[in-house]
Amino acid sequence: MTTWLSHHPPEELDRTWSIAGVHVCARCLGLYPVLIAGIVLQFVWRTPLRLPLEGLWGLVLAAPAILDWGYGRLRPRAGTNAWRALTGALIGVALARSLYVHFQRPWPPLLLAQLGLVAVVVVPVLLHGFLRGSR
Repeated sequence: MTTWLSHHPPEELDRTWSIAGVHVCARCLGLYPVLIAGIVLQFVWRTPLRLPLEGLWGLVLAAPAILDWGYGRLRPRAGTNAWRALTGALIGVALARSLYVHFQRPWPPLLLAQLGLVAVVVVPVLLHGFLRGSR
C-alpha cells in the first residue's frame, strides 16, 4: 500500500482516494492543483493586488474546508471524499489569492484573517481531542 500526499494514518484511509494503488488525501487532491494553478494564473494575468470584496470571499471560500476538518475530527465517520475534495478546491482558490498577494506584499490582512480562522477552529478541536485522548 503506497501513500502519496496523504498524511493520514492507516485507520484514516477512508479519507483518501486510491488512484492506481496510491492513496491520495481527498482534500489535498482538491487543494494543491487549484492552489498552484491559481497562483500561476494570477502572475500570468498580472492580477491587481486589491480586488473588491476579496476579504469576504477569502474567508467564505476557506471556511468550508476548515469547518469540515474540525467536524471530521470530532465525528470521524462524517463527510465524504467528494465533499473533502470540493472544500479543498475552495480553500485552494482562497489561499491562491492570499498567497499571491503575500508573495508581493508580505502578510496581507486576508492571509492573517485566514490564519485566524484556522486558529479559531483548530485550537479548540485539537484541545478537545487531547483532553479526550482521541486521534
